[in-house]
Amino acid sequence: MKPFLKWAGGKQQLISQYAPHLPPPEAIDCYYEPFVGSAALFFHLQPRRARLSDRNDKLIALYRAVRDDLDSILPILGGHKNDRDYYYAIRDQRHETLSPPEQAARLIYLNRTCYNGLSRENRSGRFNVPFGRYKRPRICDTERLQAASTALQGVDLQVLDFAEAVADARPGDFVYFDPPYVPLSATSNFTSYNRYGFSADDQRRLAETFHTLSVRGVQVMLSNSDTPLVHELYCGRGYTIKNIRARRSINRNPDGRGPITELLILG
Repeated sequence: MKPFLKWAGGKQQLISQYAPHLPPPEAIDCYYEPFVGSAALFFHLQPRRARLSDRNDKLIALYRAVRDDLDSILPILGGHKNDRDYYYAIRDQRHETLSPPEQAARLIYLNRTCYNGLSRENRSGRFNVPFGRYKRPRICDTERLQAASTALQGVDLQVLDFAEAVADARPGDFVYFDPPYVPLSATSNFTSYNRYGFSADDQRRLAETFHTLSVRGVQVMLSNSDTPLVHELYCGRGYTIKNIRARRSINRNPDGRGPITELLILG
């Protein structure tokens, strides 16, 4: 099953490389994904119990709406159109003035028609990605949304900091961290995908959370960029580290889009 959202750094294209390192779903007591994004790994595994969380409250509200009230979302989403002026009118709507189904339909619409599926907000929490100019985007993918709604039934969806989200994880659980990546260079910083950002200090705090879980006997896995800071935080601590070949799809310079090495860290 594939996610219904496009997401910068989403893991759908990497599932085949991750698969040998994943526990079978039936062996997972509870699955945790604290940086949920498009939830590609969750939709692939479809574990029996799961907690999906993020600091992005609008994203979690979207997943709750798809889980609980998809029938109200679909007709609204089906009425949206792929038009530049219409896109900017919808983008300029005040999110907080809309009903939950309208909010969900708006976010899915913007995600399907904005530039490169990028989810980005300014400091005020306003969506600010330009129109994507796709010829025929699939704005309302009813079948995929229905499958997502089914998979999300019974899932615990929370707006939480990553450390709080996994505080009760125990042996038998599986935690997957997919944080905003450490930038490869000063000009490739896409970590501020919402108003919260993610700093080097956050990366260090995440590494300590990873270590605490690993020592506790929780199966834990983390993705990040192949950079000196990531090596400093995770190498030499007894973890298994795998090189993953990924393709960068977002770069200001088109020549900078292409295959890169990422790290998959297993504790």
